[in-house]
Amino acid sequence: MDISTIASIGSATPYSDGAKGGNALGKQDFLNLLLMQLSQQDPLNPMDNTEFTAQLSQFSSLEELANINSTLNDVLVFQQSMQNASIANLIGKSVKADGNTAYLTNNADMYYELSDDASSVEITIYDSSGKLVRTDNLTAKNAGAQNYVWDGKDDNGNQLSEGLYTFGVDAQDASGNPVHAQTSASGTVKEVLFEKGFTFIILDSGAKINLSDIKSIG
Repeated sequence: MDISTIASIGSATPYSDGAKGGNALGKQDFLNLLLMQLSQQDPLNPMDNTEFTAQLSQFSSLEELANINSTLNDVLVFQQSMQNASIANLIGKSVKADGNTAYLTNNADMYYELSDDASSVEITIYDSSGKLVRTDNLTAKNAGAQNYVWDGKDDNGNQLSEGLYTFGVDAQDASGNPVHAQTSASGTVKEVLFEKGFTFIILDSGAKINLSDIKSIG
């Protein structure tokens, strides 16, 4: 068996700490092949020292990479556990996040942010079935964060039932050009959910918010 054969196997197959079936070459397999090569070499034609040294160097590099990979995995697991523990502290906190939902009790706060000054702003509110229940035209608003407080009544003045509603914002400047409005959902965190590698918070409104969408914590 030529040492180049071992080198070829080592460079062409995945490295692992131990043989686990398939084509994976573990370090014990690597050492066994190397020892067999040493025991079966021709005494009159021993292996080249340079090639032997290179082979040992390759094994050493693979061993170091395996150790580094194991250490990084440990660090990632620790970091994830620390993050999960810190996220649990959000329970009971008030948050604002990207979204367009609001929970109505006696009234409901609806947050949005305007990219520019707007001469007119229209708020549209929909119930859980998607039916339009309220349209409200507001006076001019400046660029920046805004808060619309809905009294919970529909267009006919009827008080609507408690629950989750969605809303939209349509704004225009003095020239009639559209002004971008970014809506936000708000509520109190009741639950933290870890799902398929992602973290979500569940608000008292029932809204499910991705952790990355949180804009502020109160």
